[in-house]
Amino acid sequence: MPPSTPAPSFLSPSVLLTLVFAAALLAGLALRLWLASRQIRHVAQHRSTVPAAFAGRIPLAAHQKAADYTIAKARFSLLEMALSAAVLLGWTLLGGLDLLNRALLSWLGGGMVQQLALLAAFAAISGLIDLPATLYQTFVIEQRFGFNKMTPRLWLADLAKSTLMGAAIGLPIAALTLWLMGAAGAFWWLWAWGAWMAFNLLLMVIYPLFIAPFFNQFKPLEDASLKERVTALMQRCGFAAKGLFVMDGSRRSAHANAYFTGFGAAKRVVFYDTLLRQLNVGEVEAVLAHELGHFKHRHIVKRIAGLFALSLAGFALLGWLSTQAWFYTGLGVVPNLMVEGVAGSAPNDALALLLFLLAAPVFTVFISPVFAQLSRRHEFEADAYAMAQANGHDLATALLKLYEDNASTLTPDPVYVKFYYSHPPAVERLARMPIATAAAPATPG
Repeated sequence: MPPSTPAPSFLSPSVLLTLVFAAALLAGLALRLWLASRQIRHVAQHRSTVPAAFAGRIPLAAHQKAADYTIAKARFSLLEMALSAAVLLGWTLLGGLDLLNRALLSWLGGGMVQQLALLAAFAAISGLIDLPATLYQTFVIEQRFGFNKMTPRLWLADLAKSTLMGAAIGLPIAALTLWLMGAAGAFWWLWAWGAWMAFNLLLMVIYPLFIAPFFNQFKPLEDASLKERVTALMQRCGFAAKGLFVMDGSRRSAHANAYFTGFGAAKRVVFYDTLLRQLNVGEVEAVLAHELGHFKHRHIVKRIAGLFALSLAGFALLGWLSTQAWFYTGLGVVPNLMVEGVAGSAPNDALALLLFLLAAPVFTVFISPVFAQLSRRHEFEADAYAMAQANGHDLATALLKLYEDNASTLTPDPVYVKFYYSHPPAVERLARMPIATAAAPATPG
């Protein structure tokens, strides 16, 4: 449906959107810069002393490494945030997206090919803009602190694979969405939402079977004692999985992790090889019990349901905004209907999608603490479940090792935590593990 053209006025919806968007962008940037600055100052102020709760367990050298790593990432994030805001301003109010759209219209005309080309060109240009920051994070920051295991050759191979996979998956779903926007009538957004949710559920099934092996090697868990402990734990918890696998995470990073992947009968338990090297059998069992706690409390289902609800609201909002000319002009784009030399039938659907994806984060940043708080509450619930199903001391020592090995700061800024942290800080998590307060051997260092 073509957008209607508003009468020009200083108080027109177009002008108001421009002002609100610019104000929200600046306010959000100022907020995030302030939070990052607080984090840098707070961590630096506590760098010289290991917190009392960890005295004798975490060596000073490890604590200082974590502080330096946190500060380095936070300082670089200051530059990233400023660059990101400038790029967003360039795409929108300064006319970058409008210029790209006009160029493709003059070359390809107004049709499905042009719309897909617009999405692909936007993704490619955005990727190129982000490339230097990605390279710096991987080959400078991660390298400096001993976490990067990537070679330039492997990095290039990953880039080629992710680009190929993104095109193979992204273009078909984009084409389907654009087709629905043009052919499904006023309620296209409802059909598009259904297609998007079906795609996400399908992705949960095919990801562990076809996508993840495209990037990493997965081998069945061979450690007999660990396999026996893990199998017994899952049976106690009433959890069934397709298999237990070890992933070669050490090819890319020294960071450790474990996760569940898949959906329904396709669920798999995946351990990073780095995790198995860092933790003993009891500690791995405790970490897995924590992950099982998320399933026992139905956190995954709740998050999927939340995603369904939020995406439905987003699609409904997009369905309305896509018919309003002020939505385009207020964000620096002239709708195709108003572009000289372009027929009125030229669709604005790809423009609407891109503008919505660009503008939405500017406003949702202010509610991110709500989701962070919910996630931290889920982590506490999973910890409690793990202590009931496995050894609480093992869980505590596993967390300490992971915090140390991943160089996670033990002294984050409290306000920064409230806003960003999806997992509670170590002090808060261990405070809820009474067994962890007992004397424990110091971590060697």
